[in-house]
Amino acid sequence: MRDRRRAQPLETDRPTPFDPPLALRKRAPLSRLAYPDGHIGWVATGYSVTRAILADPRFSTRRELLHQPVGRERAHERPTPAEPGIFPHLDPPEHTRYRRLLSRHFGAGRVAALMPAIRRHTTETLDAMAGAGPSADLVASFAMPIPALVICELLGIPAQDRHVIQAATAVMNDLDSTPEQTAVAVLSITETVRGLLTRLRAGGIADDGLLAHAVATGDLSDEELTNLGMVLLATGHLPTSSMLALGTFVLLTDPAQRARLAADPELTEAAIEELLRYLSILQFDVRRTALADVEIGGQLIAAGETVVLALPVANRDPERFPDPDTLDVNRSAAGHLAFGHGIHQCLGQHLARAELRIALTALFERFPDLRLAVPAAEVPTRDRMAVYGVDRLPVAWGAAPADRPSEG
Repeated sequence: MRDRRRAQPLETDRPTPFDPPLALRKRAPLSRLAYPDGHIGWVATGYSVTRAILADPRFSTRRELLHQPVGRERAHERPTPAEPGIFPHLDPPEHTRYRRLLSRHFGAGRVAALMPAIRRHTTETLDAMAGAGPSADLVASFAMPIPALVICELLGIPAQDRHVIQAATAVMNDLDSTPEQTAVAVLSITETVRGLLTRLRAGGIADDGLLAHAVATGDLSDEELTNLGMVLLATGHLPTSSMLALGTFVLLTDPAQRARLAADPELTEAAIEELLRYLSILQFDVRRTALADVEIGGQLIAAGETVVLALPVANRDPERFPDPDTLDVNRSAAGHLAFGHGIHQCLGQHLARAELRIALTALFERFPDLRLAVPAAEVPTRDRMAVYGVDRLPVAWGAAPADRPSEG
């Protein structure tokens, strides 16, 4: 095995809740990485190298070829090939077929049609939060429900089933959930999707959702549709939820940027792009394995070697973004890699942007005095999860306890 002495494990310790691991930032743009299963691969931290690998068809996302960069518990187990419909872990032409079928449901036109539903779900969520106030865990009360409801809307999950999806995804995203609880949650979502497909095939539902359209075309089997539903519910919920909570967190700790954004609502779109660049929540799970020997960034990546693409570090590359460690809502963050790049670029990026724009704007309009209810250092972060974020975000609004008149 080559270059073992120069290979180091993946560094995960962050100096602050909003900055990438410092040790990773000190690495070369492409350097050797020691994986828990003994594999010697690579980690890419430079913007140019990362973008080039994402765009190169000689790199694969097939699950059975990828090595896991963190966690030793199951390092000896090799992953199995992705089941039909799990398109993020398929290469062309299978991946192309699924993307082509799905793309129109996530395009700008479909997202525009969903705007009223996004606004409605946001308003209802904030109403519930206000009614239960004057404090809340913003993750449970705001950041998780909105993306869950919106992706259910897009898929065509009936209203009576959405509480099942919300409850199950909450368990799946809870760091305190046991493996058994997580397995039950996954089964709950699977059975909900399968039940919906059965009703759709029987003509029992008139709906304009993605799953109804897919059933009507007859292009996919129930196995494919069930797996697609699981993938879309997961990828359409957790990343957006994490961005909503983490984006709120950073704005609550940076009053100057928050005030700047409040004073000029036209900055909202630029601010969303900057938050995506600055926070870059996909930290461990964007990986590629070389299908052939590839020379890139002055290094030879051999066939079979896995590369972890450290998007949070690449999006802080000073050669691409001047003063990258400063959050600047007026910055042009165009070209950031928060949604990836190339043929596997996030399918739901237009939807995620719309949700972030609508929900964050509504949150601060509804609660202009929103504040952290605990010191920032006490907010628990998801440091070792593939999707970075906060586990809880205690917030409050209205008069602070010390400012309230005494009773009696």
